[in-house]
Amino acid sequence: MAETLRRVLSTGSTAGTWEGNTVEAGPPLLLIGAPGSGKTALLFSAALEVAGEGRGPVLFLTRRPLQSLPLRKRAALDPLRLQKIRFQYPPSTGELLRLLCSAHESQGPVPSLLLLDGLEEYLAEDPGSQEVAYLAALLLDTAFHFSHRLGSNRDCGLMVALETQEEADSGDGPQLALLQRYFPAQCWLQPDASGPGEHRLRVCLEPGGLGPRAEWSVIFQADGEMTTQPTNPSFNKTLNAGGQP
Repeated sequence: MAETLRRVLSTGSTAGTWEGNTVEAGPPLLLIGAPGSGKTALLFSAALEVAGEGRGPVLFLTRRPLQSLPLRKRAALDPLRLQKIRFQYPPSTGELLRLLCSAHESQGPVPSLLLLDGLEEYLAEDPGSQEVAYLAALLLDTAFHFSHRLGSNRDCGLMVALETQEEADSGDGPQLALLQRYFPAQCWLQPDASGPGEHRLRVCLEPGGLGPRAEWSVIFQADGEMTTQPTNPSFNKTLNAGGQP
């Protein structure tokens, strides 16, 4: 999944576009950032990217419907891509678990990408370490099941967004450290100094040992348009516990 995000961020770059070929899904990826840091926008961008690759549909899980498309660009307005993104809205942890457990009974086209936005909302209902590990393992197992059904050495990617708080005593540390065991690839989002009418982020992509670490400066304009610019790998992220600087 790191390569999917790399393509998304490279395509939005003012320095050029990504010209690589479609790659395998790769390790599951955890998208991490504070409130309002652009996690949903990047998840939706990844959904559009995969939807345009000619593979299976994308399954996008979130607790509540999106109020608007987080990214306004030509691809976001392509009805063929949008039709391949299937949204489902499990309102509680129990409903999310039931949905994942019943994945083997689902009919129709098999997803090539499984996305979950707002993981922290589901973990808040059952914050214990056993519950966190169970949900993470079930997400991986569901993606593995979809990969098996896809066959022909095709994989179903998995990307999950987790909101963290900036306060050191917020309690994110134990959950985050546990989740990092299940999601070897991670992408960190940190708000940066923004100008009038824009929202600027610093994004650090750590692909879990399958490639070099990469960083971008990402700007969302007032109309939702995204532009990116590669930067030097000097991202300074602060973890409550368990992370690697």
